[in-house]
Amino acid sequence: MIVEGSLSVKAVLLAKNRDVLEILVDEKKIDKDTNFILAKAYESNVKVTKVKREEIDAQATGKKHGGILAMVSSRNYQQLEDCFDENAFICVLEGVEDPFNLGYALRTLYSAGCTGVLLPNRDWSYSESTILKSSAGASEYIKICLSDDLASDIRQCKKQGYTCFAAMRKDAVSYFDVDYKGPCLLAIGGEMRGLSRNVLEEIERNIYIPYANDFRNALNASSAVAAISFEIVRQRRKS
Repeated sequence: MIVEGSLSVKAVLLAKNRDVLEILVDEKKIDKDTNFILAKAYESNVKVTKVKREEIDAQATGKKHGGILAMVSSRNYQQLEDCFDENAFICVLEGVEDPFNLGYALRTLYSAGCTGVLLPNRDWSYSESTILKSSAGASEYIKICLSDDLASDIRQCKKQGYTCFAAMRKDAVSYFDVDYKGPCLLAIGGEMRGLSRNVLEEIERNIYIPYANDFRNALNASSAVAAISFEIVRQRRKS
């Protein structure tokens, strides 16, 4: 896989969730970010090759690479147990298939202190580069678990004392009116299919985002993640 651009290359180097095989950099590129990346690459014994800009253009899939690429292995994923913490915030994302939307959601979750994300187990390799770019590198730093059975993993979280919430309007209360200060799990579904029945059956409480008008359509997943996750941040900071 080829990773493009300073943000993405820096993320794969620092997060260490995949092997960085080689970095290609424009031989004329000199700036603070590039110097930092190259210093970290040399520290980690990563091969760095300085080439003409035309060679980078030929290997890149997009035009926003900024003159730097990295050849990397597939990502290493975490186990659910790696996400447990004294005051953890775990998020289940189900049915979020657009890689840009998923990347935006991961970016928000990481910035909001989410300790781990559960995704359905599938081959994400075809969209990894887009997810990495749209998350501004956050998808490398945040713990991600690929789940073969989301309902079973939610049950495991409940046994560990997690309170579980689903972004679902049926029989729901406003997301402002619940307490997130203890260990919690938030489940959010994609706007096309939402959360599966098996997942919803494991959730104790449904929450919804109250609108300022009579708009009837659901927010997309990344917007819902932003609203709810930063209410979690607000409550935990206030406490």
